[in-house]
Amino acid sequence: MSVAYQPGKSRSRFARWFYHREEPLSASLLLLPAVLNTLFFTVFPVLMAVWISLQSWDLLTPPQFVGLKNYTEILFHDAHFRQAVGNTVYFVLGQVPLNVAVSLFLAILLNQKLKGISWFRTAFYTPIVTSTVSVAIVWLWMLNGDFGLINWGLRFMGISRPPNWLVDPFWAKPALILMTVWKNAGYYMVMFLAGLQSIPESLYEAAEVDGARSWRKFWSITFPLISPTTFLVTILLIVDAFQIFDQVYIITKGGPSGSTETIVYYIYNHGFEWFKMGYASAMAWILFVIIFILTLLQFRLQRKWVHYE
Repeated sequence: MSVAYQPGKSRSRFARWFYHREEPLSASLLLLPAVLNTLFFTVFPVLMAVWISLQSWDLLTPPQFVGLKNYTEILFHDAHFRQAVGNTVYFVLGQVPLNVAVSLFLAILLNQKLKGISWFRTAFYTPIVTSTVSVAIVWLWMLNGDFGLINWGLRFMGISRPPNWLVDPFWAKPALILMTVWKNAGYYMVMFLAGLQSIPESLYEAAEVDGARSWRKFWSITFPLISPTTFLVTILLIVDAFQIFDQVYIITKGGPSGSTETIVYYIYNHGFEWFKMGYASAMAWILFVIIFILTLLQFRLQRKWVHYE
């Protein structure tokens, strides 16, 4: 049976050392799995990605050090990469505002104390837990220019020549944006719903006493108080939009005519189709820098429109 160390009694040097370090040692042992996990699955892969980006490597032969050649080739000579950046920016500018608007609109509609409202919340949230592959296959059929459900509805409304969504380079990107918003809106709807439910009802009651209408209450009470949630949702959506890949890979394969080829899909092609792993790693780091700068910019701009209680 162990006896607690009592000051004043003679103890060996080891016993005194162990007594004073028992709690830090126990904490270190408990933290060790998390530290090892971070080192092996985060820090080491990141450092390896930096090293690989400085190499010319096809995964089959020994890598050859080329320094910054991959970066200069990408930034100054690769026209396809610039096209991929343009397509990705198109997705970001189209998807982020639309997703914020749709998610907030759904949250406001479902922030009601009505019978059966939980069922509707679950129904709108379901797409986010559905496999992207399954969703993409369904939308691949819905977007078919000849017998797709969307074009059938457009013809029913009197539009005789609806878009050939996945064949026309002009309409392919809006089609993917539409699918992505449909799939992700439920997830961000839950975030907005949590923000809306945290607003005290007394504020709306006071506004009604002053004669404020619904639109005025939204701009003067609702939007300022959910601005932190809007800020978080915007950051998450921008990061997600810059990394769009699944929809492109399954539905369009970057076509037609490269109109839907995004940065991540271009990275995938170089790394796993053409075995240019160093080139792909360099592009991945360029994408990281783009997202990092935009995120920092958003944190700077949030001071002008985000209101914390």
